[in-house]
Amino acid sequence: MFDRSSDPTQNAHDPVSELLMGMRLRGASYGRLQLTPPFGIRFPAGPEARFHFIARGNVLLRAPGDADRPLGCGDAVLLPRGETHEIITGPNVRMRDYESYTHKPLCPEVEAVEACIKETSRENDTLIFTGRMEFELDTLHPLVGLMPQIMSVGALIGRQPELMPLLGAMEREMSEERVGSAGILARLADVIAASIVRGWVECGCGDATGWIEALRDPRLGRVIAALHREPGRNWTLADMAREMGSSRSVFAKRFVEVTGVTPQRYVLALRMRLAEQWFRRDKLAIDTAARRLGFSSQAAFARAFKRIVGKPPGQTRKKTTAGGLENTKTGRKNGAAREI
Repeated sequence: MFDRSSDPTQNAHDPVSELLMGMRLRGASYGRLQLTPPFGIRFPAGPEARFHFIARGNVLLRAPGDADRPLGCGDAVLLPRGETHEIITGPNVRMRDYESYTHKPLCPEVEAVEACIKETSRENDTLIFTGRMEFELDTLHPLVGLMPQIMSVGALIGRQPELMPLLGAMEREMSEERVGSAGILARLADVIAASIVRGWVECGCGDATGWIEALRDPRLGRVIAALHREPGRNWTLADMAREMGSSRSVFAKRFVEVTGVTPQRYVLALRMRLAEQWFRRDKLAIDTAARRLGFSSQAAFARAFKRIVGKPPGQTRKKTTAGGLENTKTGRKNGAAREI
């Protein structure tokens, strides 16, 4: 999401910036939806963030614990933790799961969903572009858990007027259906979603301000940045305290104050969530993940993985692989994720 500088020393004095640059966003899959109102679409909870752009029509975004949010032409929203939610055109519409629609591939990354009533004018159809997106560090990055449930581009327009041409371009590509529009829409969605996250970070991260300010402590921030750089290193409490330049007791107390967990628990969660991402995205072999993360045996890694994730690594990897095969059988191909 953020470009790394070619100068390796540029961010040495700002560990927070280093962590933010590690929070990259990757497009996983996208859908171009054309539906005749009334309708209701239910999007299930998932490990990825979910992005929506409304190119035509008026809908409501409904999420647990949040009031129905009106969305109209040109609106874009990001749900960073991918909780279950619904897009509806009214209060009493028939609800349907997103996966139950027929998905037709437009290109390796984008599918088309059409549920139109032939007797009505196509000008009355609602156009939506949706996408599943992964944070490079997924849910293990503390900031992802502290983000609002729903993040809207509308709050950024005043500070980032450069987003207006991007939103306008998405609207035109959706309406005109030109050659290559599917791929262009995917890339525009990536940029807009990344801009939403960056805008939140630049505005102080909302309720996460205290966490950010605590990390501005250059000594503690240096430790956390080092853990994210070298998750497979055999980190001891003494090693981490030495990185901070303090005693073990002072370091451990300060670390828990900032992150809410012990240093050892933070490192273990970092490793296991990273392994889970490798299984899901890269289909990495279990023994390879264990070696990368510094485990002496695959059995020790498997025990730690199940304790943190809640299921064995083999089950996680098997489910992911099976899902990929099923998508291939139904003609829905998973495109390679792109990093921005």
